[in-house]
Amino acid sequence: MNLDPDLKRLAALEGFFALRTGRPRPRTGRPPLPTLAEVYATPGVTAVPDRAAPDRAASDRITSGHEEIDPLTFRVRKVVRLLAAPETRVGVSVAQQGFAARLWSVALGSAVLYGRVPDLDPRLLHWDADGSAPDDLWLSEVRALPGDAATIRRLVHHGHLAPLSAALRARHPVAAGLLWGNAASALASTARLLDGRAAAHGRTDVRDHVRALTAELLDHPDLRDTGNWDGTAFRRRSCCLYYRVPGGGVCGDCCFTQAPRSSLTDPSG
Repeated sequence: MNLDPDLKRLAALEGFFALRTGRPRPRTGRPPLPTLAEVYATPGVTAVPDRAAPDRAASDRITSGHEEIDPLTFRVRKVVRLLAAPETRVGVSVAQQGFAARLWSVALGSAVLYGRVPDLDPRLLHWDADGSAPDDLWLSEVRALPGDAATIRRLVHHGHLAPLSAALRARHPVAAGLLWGNAASALASTARLLDGRAAAHGRTDVRDHVRALTAELLDHPDLRDTGNWDGTAFRRRSCCLYYRVPGGGVCGDCCFTQAPRSSLTDPSG
């Protein structure tokens, strides 16, 4: 089955699966949304000190005085503020994991629904750093590609997650292992959602397809040692640091069973 022009079947899954198509709507008084290729290539501003949350004014707009805030820096500062995170790298981690889940959802969901995936070339995807799904990403042109693991890996892993990691680490002192652990966790979570939907409709063939695709995608040097994948269960070997957020705890796939008490414990690599 080929892709429908507006990806309506994908949008019906809602949440992170939905993807806007066409040119982004003009924003009054604001510049056009950049492509992700532009975002990854844009140099960042000086990083916020690791233990100092940015002020509200700086994180509520793309420009702060004469300082131009690039989209990634803006996104991280916004997440830090919303979570009241005590460290900037917590915001980096949460922002990156959410973005990884967004991309895996679009790709894996399309592969399962259509047997094809849209071309997610960073030059075709426009991103609103201040937006949320489904209005954060706009695919300017729908081009159908094979829905196999190799294509998904090329589009998401190499096309987005690798340059995203590099761009974030150029701005902030965050471990590469933490970010790849986040990417694997986001993929596993996406697979569980799709597996659950398929189970609810008695589609064992779809469940098998989801599990096979996910296992193949996780079998890459960047992801292979990030955790253990069994069926749809995933236990990671690193921590996304969410437990450091006020009121936060450990995630279901965390390497910890409860939040560490010592601030010296740092399983971020």
